[in-house]
Amino acid sequence: MNNPVTLRPAVAADAPAIAELLHSYALQGVLLDRSVEDILFYLKNFTVAVDDSGWLLGCMAVRDFGNNLLEVRSLAVRADLCRSGIGRQLVMRAIANLDAQGGDYRLFALTLQPGFFEKLNFRIVEKELFPEKIWSDCSHCPKQHCCDEYAVIYDNRAAAI
Repeated sequence: MNNPVTLRPAVAADAPAIAELLHSYALQGVLLDRSVEDILFYLKNFTVAVDDSGWLLGCMAVRDFGNNLLEVRSLAVRADLCRSGIGRQLVMRAIANLDAQGGDYRLFALTLQPGFFEKLNFRIVEKELFPEKIWSDCSHCPKQHCCDEYAVIYDNRAAAI
């Protein structure tokens, strides 16, 4: 990708494009679908990657479950820009933001691409470590009883060692 990428907090005008991007992956069974209304409700959780014209290139949200447990969710990059480094930039921005707040935290994701996260110092763990996630989202997932996702976690205490 030759055009510069800007990462910034999402704004309300981004919600339709975020929903469209996520929907394209939901149709493939890769991500859970999110409505524009849902995205607007959780807008403060989203970071977007845009080009110099303001076009959405990718997005990611971080959900706070409390007790220093946070989740990477709705991580998506336009299909024609996969492997361009935008997803990595989004995750690294989340880690940098959490590091800047100070304190210990655990950042996890459920993913079909564990290798992507392992390159960012996440490690594969059992899904059962995250009952908060299982009760809140997995119970509504069409793949609930045949989940093919991996749980990965980044623990900043371990990263500091």
